[in-house]
Amino acid sequence: MTLDVYKGELVARARTWVDLPLDERRRRAVAAARDRDGEALWDLTEAHLTTHGSAGARVRPHTLRMYHLGVRHWLAYGNTAAVALLNPAPDTGALYLRSLEASGKAPSTAQVYLAGVRQLYRALRWAGATTADPFLDARPARDKTAPWDKRQPYPEEDVQKLLAAATPELRLLVLLGAHAGLRASELVALGWEDVQLDAGTLRVRDGKGGKARVINLSASLTTALAALGGKTGPVIGRSPEAARLRLKTLCKQAGVAYRGLHALRHYNGTRIVRAGLSLEAAAQHLGHASIETTRVYAKWSDDTLKRELGRW
Repeated sequence: MTLDVYKGELVARARTWVDLPLDERRRRAVAAARDRDGEALWDLTEAHLTTHGSAGARVRPHTLRMYHLGVRHWLAYGNTAAVALLNPAPDTGALYLRSLEASGKAPSTAQVYLAGVRQLYRALRWAGATTADPFLDARPARDKTAPWDKRQPYPEEDVQKLLAAATPELRLLVLLGAHAGLRASELVALGWEDVQLDAGTLRVRDGKGGKARVINLSASLTTALAALGGKTGPVIGRSPEAARLRLKTLCKQAGVAYRGLHALRHYNGTRIVRAGLSLEAAAQHLGHASIETTRVYAKWSDDTLKRELGRW
C-alpha cells in the first residue's frame, strides 16, 4: 500500500544517517550547520524523528511538513540575525519567539515553528554536533482567542450550497469532511479498499497519532460513494494542499466564504452534538484522543443565548 511504501522510504532515508560511524555522523552534522545546509539539516532531523520519535516510521506526512516548515523558518531567521547555530546565545530561543510575535504571527504558527526547531536541535544533539538546547525554556505567548472563536464550522446553508454546486467527486470530498469528519490527511489517504458499503462503514488506517478507527457512513455519503464505486486506488487522493485548493475553488463557485477544509470536520462535530448525541459519541466518530477536544463542539452547537437575545 502507499502508506507502507512511505514508511519504507522514511526508514531507508534514515539509514543514511543511522548507519554512519558516530564520528562521521557528527562531522557531517557540524558541516551542515556550519554551511547552513537546509537540506542536510532537514535530512538529519527526519532521520532522528524516524528512529527516535514517539511515532517512529508512523510519523504523519503532515507532521513532517510542519516540522520542515519550522526548520526552514529558523534557518532563515538565523541567517538574518547571525545566530551561531551550534552555539547560540542563552536568550536566542526567547528572542526568536518574540520576533515571531512582533511580526504578527499567530500563537498557533509560533507553536508550529517552535516544534520544528526543537526537533532540529534534538537531532543535532543526537549527532553529537552540539549540547545546546536554546528552546528548552522558550514559551510562546498564550493565545487569548478561545478555541471556539477560531476556525468556525461552515454553517448548514453553506454546506448545502457546496453540495449543490459540486461535481460527483467534489461532492464526495465535501461529504467525507462534513459527514465522516475526516481530517485532510485522512481524506486523501482513504482508499476504496477501506470503504465497506454493505456494512455502511469506512476505515481510517492511520489517523492522528497513528490510530485507526471505523466510521459509520451517513445515507448521503453512502449514496455518493456508491455513485463512484467499483474503483481501486485512492478515493480522493492527491495531497492535503490539493484538496484544500479544490474546496477553495468550489467555495468560490458556490458563493460560500472559504473557511478551510478542517471547518467541514468542525461542521460534522457540531452537527453530531446539536442532534443530541453525546460528546463521547462525537469524540469516537472524530477520533479525538481526549473528550476535552470535543467540548468545543458543544460551544458551537449551543445557540440558546442567541435565541434568547433574539426575543429581547
